[in-house]
Amino acid sequence: MTSQKKVRRRPNPLQWIGYACGRKLPDSMQDWVRNDLVGDWAVPRHMLRSMVPFIPIFVVFFLFPGPVWLRGSMVLLGLFLALFYSAAYMEQNRRRRLEKHGLSPDLENPKKVARFNAEKAAYEKAHPHSF
Repeated sequence: MTSQKKVRRRPNPLQWIGYACGRKLPDSMQDWVRNDLVGDWAVPRHMLRSMVPFIPIFVVFFLFPGPVWLRGSMVLLGLFLALFYSAAYMEQNRRRRLEKHGLSPDLENPKKVARFNAEKAAYEKAHPHSF
């Protein structure tokens, strides 16, 4: 009996840039989207992906007249603000992307769910409730 390994289709660079800016990928890439949004490295991927739409703004900041340190400071300030808001709205963004791709917005990383359940069970064992 031979087992067939499911081939995960990845978006090409142009599709990925569109995806990073909010476009929907084809349904054939749902597995890739699921892994991207709830897989093991989903948070760093989200932070990187969320910076893509800001690249043109950062480039424009570098084209402003003035000393390099000032232009670099503008980019750094913009980067910090973009990262802050990206982290603050990560969960809402993840849910919206899952929904947009026809997936349940309640999807979670299975390892994260298992870890949470184990911690909950350990806590309940250490601190039993008496009603």
